[in-house]
Amino acid sequence: MDTIDGMRTFVAVARQKSFTSGAKSLGISTKLASKYVLQLEERLGAQLFNRTTRSVGLTETGRAYLNRCVPLLDQLDELEGLVQERQADLAGTIRITAPTGFGSSKLVEAIHPFQLAHPHVKIDLHLSDQHIALIEEGFDLAIRFGELEDSSLVARKLMNMRVVVVASPSYLANYGEPKQPQDLTEHNCLLQRFSSDTGSWKFNVDGEKVTVPVTGSFYSNAPRAIAQAAIGGLGIGMCPLYAVEEALARGELKCLFEAEEASAINLHAVYPPGRHLTARIRALIDHLVEVF
Repeated sequence: MDTIDGMRTFVAVARQKSFTSGAKSLGISTKLASKYVLQLEERLGAQLFNRTTRSVGLTETGRAYLNRCVPLLDQLDELEGLVQERQADLAGTIRITAPTGFGSSKLVEAIHPFQLAHPHVKIDLHLSDQHIALIEEGFDLAIRFGELEDSSLVARKLMNMRVVVVASPSYLANYGEPKQPQDLTEHNCLLQRFSSDTGSWKFNVDGEKVTVPVTGSFYSNAPRAIAQAAIGGLGIGMCPLYAVEEALARGELKCLFEAEEASAINLHAVYPPGRHLTARIRALIDHLVEVF
């Protein structure tokens, strides 16, 4: 067994959490994948996986080995590309995870010209409103809103996004338009579960920060769901601008308290520390910075 083949097989199995799926992703048999990993463990003198009849999980040693394997294989891939293509053209796959609503719209639009310019780069985009473990799940890059909970990750800021308060004309006609933020306590508010402050909204009133307690009959972890509920006239919502800007342009929603807005969220491109970024990943991050 070539050590590099063993490392590649180990990483594939770790990412897929399965010898069968890992082998399939490499185009080899399950039996051969198992053989490669076993030989790698024997060479290292350590057990990398806990194996049961139902699952395959990394040991602590396996997790540490994975963290070092991935950047080494990335560097090898880039070195081979440098020799073969002399970097005349970017090539290879970039695995990205991003929030569902933003990823399926704005991010796809932003990536499109990058792929037109670099047709040999493949994008594998995984959309989820849950934070994904980048190394364990085999992602090169994450696009994330808000405060970064994991301080060990490396982040590059892409933009600030306004957080706006919106309501439909039908809701305002039926229940009246609040004249000041404090009036929201008398309205049905559509609440997003994204922080510990779900039950309060922040505003800037006459230069002072004001926190308004809000309640409502609808909760969601997805801004698009809040926007859709607001369009339907269910209540007043607060969500990132990207989720509602098209509805605002069509007149389906009206923006409230623009002068009192106090909230904004950061958008970051995030990657693991110590990861040697290949040329294609660096180029994509630079492109996203320019776009956003």
